[in-house]
Amino acid sequence: QVQLVESGGGLVQPGGSLRLSCAASGGTFSRYTMAWFRQGPGKEREFVAAVSRSGGTTRYADSVKGRFTMSRDGAKNTVYLQMNNLKPEDTAVYYCFRPTGEYWGQGTQVTVSS
Repeated sequence: QVQLVESGGGLVQPGGSLRLSCAASGGTFSRYTMAWFRQGPGKEREFVAAVSRSGGTTRYADSVKGRFTMSRDGAKNTVYLQMNNLKPEDTAVYYCFRPTGEYWGQGTQVTVSS
């Protein structure tokens, strides 16, 4: 049974930072590409970032390039999303996603507001 559990969301002021975590269980973590998606209020779910199995390759949506960094820790079966210089338009529920098998986490709310 694959489970993805996100944490680290919250309320932050514009320009602030947050680090999201996604702990994976029930599979061989190192075999799979992992990704983050988000869904803002009244919007479609959209791709944010992805990291390769080894962690050596990352890919980002244009809207977050230069501000967000995705990484993974194989020893902890966890992926991270470091979010810097947050903007109000980054407000969304952030979801961890494993493309192989299409597994989603439950989501964590990020709100950027003064």
